[in-house]
Amino acid sequence: MEKKKHLSLRLDDETRRRLKYVSQYEGRSINGQVMHLINRCISDFEKEHGSIELPEE
Repeated sequence: MEKKKHLSLRLDDETRRRLKYVSQYEGRSINGQVMHLINRCISDFEKEHGSIELPEE
C-alpha cells in the first residue's frame, strides 16, 4: 500500500467556505473535492499532452 503524503494548503475564509459548499453539494469532503479537482487537472493535461512519464524514485 502506498503511503499518502501530506499537502498543506492556505485558503482565505471565503474561498474555504465556498469550497466546503461545493464539496457538500457534490457529496465529498473538502479533501475529497480537492483530490477530485487535482485528478481532473492531471487527466485534462494528459489528454492534451500525453501520458506523464515519471522517473523512478
